[in-house]
Amino acid sequence: MDPGPWVPSPVCFPSRRGQGGRVLTARGARARGETRAEGREEGCDRPAAPSPAGLEPGGGEGPRRGSGRGWASCPACGQPLREAHRQADGASPQPAFGAPRAGRRRMVVARPAGCGAALWLWIVGGVLCRARTAPATSQKCDEPLVSGLPHVAFSSSSSMSGSYSPGYAKINKRGGAGGWSPSDSDHYQWLQVDFGNRKQISAVATQGRYSSSDWVTQYRMLYSDTGRNWKPYHQDGNIWAFPGNVNADSVVRHELQHPVVARYVRIVPLDWNAEGRIGLRAEVYGCAYWADVINFDGHVVLPYRFRNKKMKTLKDVIALKFKTSESEGVILHGEGQQGDYITLELKKAKLVFSLNLGSNQLGPIYGHTSVMTGSLLDDHHWHSVVIERQGRTINLTLDRSVQHFRTNGEFDYLDLDYEITFGGIPFSGKPSSSSRKNFRGCMESINYNGINITDLARRKKLEPSNVGNLSFSCVEPYTVPVFFNATSYLEVPGRVNQDLLSVSFQFRTWNPNGLLLFSHFADNLGYVEIDLTESKVGVHVNVTQTKMSQIDISSGSGLNDGQWHEVRFLAKENFAILTVDGDEASAVRTNSPLQVKTSEKYFFGGYLNQMHNSSHSVLQPSFQGCMQLIQVDDQLVNLSEVAQRRPGSFANVSIDMCAIIDRCVPNHCEHGGKCSQTWDSFKCTCDETGYSGATCHNSIYEPSCEAYKHLGQTSNYYWIDPDGSGPLGPLKVYCNMTEDKVWTIVSHDLQMQTTVVGYNPEKYSVTQLVYSASMDQISAITSSAEYCEQYISYFCKMSRLLNTPDGSPYTWWVGRANEKHYYWGGSGPGIQKCACGIERNCTDPRFYCNCDADYKQWRKDAGFLSYKDHLPVSQVVVGDTDRQGSEAKLSVGPLRCQGDRNYWNAASFPNPSSYLHFSTFQGETSADISFYFKTLIPRGVFLENLGNTDFIKLELKSATEVSFSFDVGNGPVEIVVRSPSPLNDDQWHRVTAERNVKQASLQVDRLPRQVRKAPTEGHTRLELYSQLFVGGAGGQQGFLGCIRSLRMNGVTLDLEERAKVTSGFKSGCSGHCTSYGANCENGGKCIEKYHGYSCDCSHTAYDGTFCNKDVGAFFEEGMWLRYNFQASGLGARESGGRSESSPDPAAPDLAREEIHLSFSTTKAPCILLYVSSLTPDFLAVLVKPTGSLQVRYNLGGTREPYNIDVDHRNMANGQPHSVNITRHEKTVILKLDHYPSVSYHLPSSSDTLFNSPKSLFLGKVIETGKIDQEIHKYNTPGFTGCLSRVQFNQVAPLKAALRQTNASAHVHVQGELVESNCGASPLTLSPMSSATDPWHLDHLDSASADFPYNPGQGQAIRNGVNRNSAIIGGVIAVVIFTILCTLVFLIRYMFRHKGTYHTNEAKGAESAESADAAIMNNDPNFTETIDESKKEWLI
Repeated sequence: MDPGPWVPSPVCFPSRRGQGGRVLTARGARARGETRAEGREEGCDRPAAPSPAGLEPGGGEGPRRGSGRGWASCPACGQPLREAHRQADGASPQPAFGAPRAGRRRMVVARPAGCGAALWLWIVGGVLCRARTAPATSQKCDEPLVSGLPHVAFSSSSSMSGSYSPGYAKINKRGGAGGWSPSDSDHYQWLQVDFGNRKQISAVATQGRYSSSDWVTQYRMLYSDTGRNWKPYHQDGNIWAFPGNVNADSVVRHELQHPVVARYVRIVPLDWNAEGRIGLRAEVYGCAYWADVINFDGHVVLPYRFRNKKMKTLKDVIALKFKTSESEGVILHGEGQQGDYITLELKKAKLVFSLNLGSNQLGPIYGHTSVMTGSLLDDHHWHSVVIERQGRTINLTLDRSVQHFRTNGEFDYLDLDYEITFGGIPFSGKPSSSSRKNFRGCMESINYNGINITDLARRKKLEPSNVGNLSFSCVEPYTVPVFFNATSYLEVPGRVNQDLLSVSFQFRTWNPNGLLLFSHFADNLGYVEIDLTESKVGVHVNVTQTKMSQIDISSGSGLNDGQWHEVRFLAKENFAILTVDGDEASAVRTNSPLQVKTSEKYFFGGYLNQMHNSSHSVLQPSFQGCMQLIQVDDQLVNLSEVAQRRPGSFANVSIDMCAIIDRCVPNHCEHGGKCSQTWDSFKCTCDETGYSGATCHNSIYEPSCEAYKHLGQTSNYYWIDPDGSGPLGPLKVYCNMTEDKVWTIVSHDLQMQTTVVGYNPEKYSVTQLVYSASMDQISAITSSAEYCEQYISYFCKMSRLLNTPDGSPYTWWVGRANEKHYYWGGSGPGIQKCACGIERNCTDPRFYCNCDADYKQWRKDAGFLSYKDHLPVSQVVVGDTDRQGSEAKLSVGPLRCQGDRNYWNAASFPNPSSYLHFSTFQGETSADISFYFKTLIPRGVFLENLGNTDFIKLELKSATEVSFSFDVGNGPVEIVVRSPSPLNDDQWHRVTAERNVKQASLQVDRLPRQVRKAPTEGHTRLELYSQLFVGGAGGQQGFLGCIRSLRMNGVTLDLEERAKVTSGFKSGCSGHCTSYGANCENGGKCIEKYHGYSCDCSHTAYDGTFCNKDVGAFFEEGMWLRYNFQASGLGARESGGRSESSPDPAAPDLAREEIHLSFSTTKAPCILLYVSSLTPDFLAVLVKPTGSLQVRYNLGGTREPYNIDVDHRNMANGQPHSVNITRHEKTVILKLDHYPSVSYHLPSSSDTLFNSPKSLFLGKVIETGKIDQEIHKYNTPGFTGCLSRVQFNQVAPLKAALRQTNASAHVHVQGELVESNCGASPLTLSPMSSATDPWHLDHLDSASADFPYNPGQGQAIRNGVNRNSAIIGGVIAVVIFTILCTLVFLIRYMFRHKGTYHTNEAKGAESAESADAAIMNNDPNFTETIDESKKEWLI
């Protein structure tokens, strides 16, 4: 039966706590939904059990006034209603599976007006009956519980006198002395209230003693069911300290964040008015509570047998509460003959839920699912569990912690046979039934799919197993725990002068070190010390009979795991034995000389004399943790008597309480970070998670390839994290940055042109694609991308594709949402056509696909799928391959996406009062915010979100200060980053703020991160209610400027879309080049774009995204390049003077030239660059026969050209050299390699203009007319080597020859020009190594191994092997044959021309001709560049 929708229950909502002198309130509880159960077998005429949580917010779980126990009546007809909704103790089960938890909002649920309404609720909500334990007129659990109690219900640690007795501690009462005051005002005082029976407690209030200076300023609240084994109230992961009063008469009330159930409440003052003493009046608010309790003795098992012997359920709701002092035990179990099972059990005091909805022993289906939650559940306090299952979706709620998960396998139904048992597994002879311990402890409010198991057991409707005893009152343990902090000790008496020392005790702690026991021997014979050292128990016996000697033994390991561990130590003459956890086989013995005489005092957890500067110093710090079952000299220590200080003494201990806290549950370490803890704090280890920070919250990777581009990275494999700190993990992609657009490429495992195997007509060929990322990760990429595409092709021979224009398609593909799509590459959604059908050029015009013509020849339908919401292709189904002669081959390319809308998502704020609003920011325990901003104003609010008193705000406080402020309930916190330079410079600046339970931080640009540690105790949850305002709101100084890429907890806020629908706003933001223009190097021009910018390299000698890639070529002997200036408009801005002498007005005279080039050669002499003119003027850059560089200028006015010689450097050493020449009129500045610039001056008679430039030559001068004789000599045989990044003013002749540019028509090349980087000038700084670059992946090694995408081929490769092996093999054979022929020719040629390029390599410093040559010869970068260039030249 489908129980229908979930019905919320009424909830009590407390107010928010305040600050300062006004009335304070504790952090309010959150709205709590209710679960509902499916199925029932008992009628409404049975008394209803309370909710398994014991917390019915509508008034508690006690019996209604005027009705039977546990009954609630229909308001109209009085018929009892059974409760089927269950709720956990203070928990918040989800109103729907996977739905987010509700915030603190008041929910009002109207009661039905009659039985018809009750029946309607039963039908719609699946709720047969509902038990109410508060009066029908009350919707709140908020009754005063103390004011009506008699004096005997109160007790205290002490009282000053009878008029100050605890019975007068009632709020707003003036009896006696006006309240309770103890005899001593110290930290050992307490006030206790006994309600007579268990109550649900929702709030506590305090008041000082009437008309006095006595009041409590801070206190703790303990609670218990029995007046023993106290539990402190916890909140936000800490033992909570409530703020108290500021005067004697005002009442300060605190709403509990989560209600508790108890009979006894104890208030422990922590601090009080310094001018008075402890004075207290108190009130506790709540309502009645009642529940059936079952006690399990560890043997008995309670079965619930099904009527039909089998139970097949799609939905289950199981709820119960338990308490135990055992760390192991099966709570419930059910199984079926088909292998299904469900088990809830305790393992090492943690709750383990195991479920199997079915496995296939012969197939890949494995249904076992196991989830562990909780910790320290053996504390003998009530814990509530709710299991909600709907198919494979599970909500597991333990106390107030909810886990959502899905089971493994593919089945949805749970098939159980005969019964489900509570308290253990019936013995069946199976290994599983005998190896697990049964549950020992108490359970209440057991509810299985609407069946009240506890009620059935109480009325003897269920038959427990014959073994053991089932009782209906909870048996309390006899143990009395002791709680130690860092300054505690416990002194207990022992038997004096015994020759046998025997001690034993149990302890639990998180600390690896601490003193457990210390005692002196009598007669100064020495001492014994037991401590915890590096998680092991060690015993140190110091013996002083004749000479000092030490006996050291140790045992155990990993004993700081929070579990109870037993230590037994026995020592007598010449013998000692240490046993840990009762493991006799591992007990450690010693027979060292030893004489024992016991002392009268034993100190546990600390040493008294240590605090009084004793000469003796114990080895370990004081113990922090709990102890119990302490035995000294074979006698169990009566800790109840020690608490009265008779006998023994103590300091700063809490007896009958173990306040241990597991700070790793819930685990605040995100993304798989490992949590470790000490008593006071926890630490997250983020190694190998891809995340960093105090809680492993921040991704160490950039969100996209676009972001890597703007960090200056080049094409390669990178890890990206599209949702940043969100739940999706990082993935590895190839970032292609060679184009203006940055492409993100996600590969898969399908081979290109995979042959499709033929099938019967009834079957299809299904080709599944497995990607290198999950579908959620790919969806994150495509949703943020501007454009995505995926190539798909179908080679066919007698294999129809889409069966167009009529009929059902034979082939389709499945996209991202598992939807079928019947269009092919080159077409679009809803159009059952191929690319040829769109372009109307199919082989047969009657069809819309080439393959649909059903020809016997090979045909092809291919194209790009570009509707990104459907991508990627996850499956292709082919149906027409079963006929004789049918063949088909399928190819699917990788997914390619370009652009990142999130990275450039921006909005312009036109005035300081403008703002954008978004939904409330959800960052309770972990929040990160990042964005870019630019502005011209010195101050303004970036964003703000408010709660009742909580808030979070980021603002520009001044021109140099960015502030991050927030309040989570502990008072406002502000972190400020100060910049040494103004931030209102209209440049983009990045702000990153984070706040978690450990710390908060703020960083601006690359300035040092400012960090503020969170307090060890206090509120940790950020609770916000208002909308999130970006910009100024509420009359504050708003923001004027631009904000972009605003991400909050990994989610990018769509500023552009919100700006489009908000009056006065402008989407996007211009002026990116003001911040990023410097990224365009070597004269590249920054071009503004709507989403970002690009670099225009057309007027440079460089290429690449940022104009930083050298363009060069290798020149063989005899090759040359000519560039004709003609109408290039070169240097128009420098033109002037004798333009009338130029026959071509488009070639102006030059008063300034800038020449840049780099080269490498081993042959001299040669011509590197020559510029001719229509006059005798020329410019030449030469390498002289000696290998030195020479620059020759002839500008007229002199008889001979002016020569600049650099004689002391050999340029023909095979290494790359950089040459930069600048002339302005008669001043020439020459910079060679990394040496300082040198200035030269032309003769005074020289002209200042280069007249009518005609042509530029590289490698050789082939010019008509008269050429300088010296130049003519260097023309033979010509330049051999490499030239790179050649630029003359705005002309890049080499780039024009190798790239198709506007100037390519001006270039003529003699010979075959082969592009190469062998002449590229070396880097002065080596690039970042892959070891220190967290984003870089070596795609030649690890990346290709598990991410085999070949970016050059643009296709996926399985295991790195090319699919077209036959074609490639043929190409390789031709290439090898060509190389062999070329080598034969080169060998003959090299014997004729010795000393050519191939013989010159770096020789080292010993053969260098100068100091700079030695530097270059020893630099590995130079040698590596030359070696690579040779390979390129030979290929």
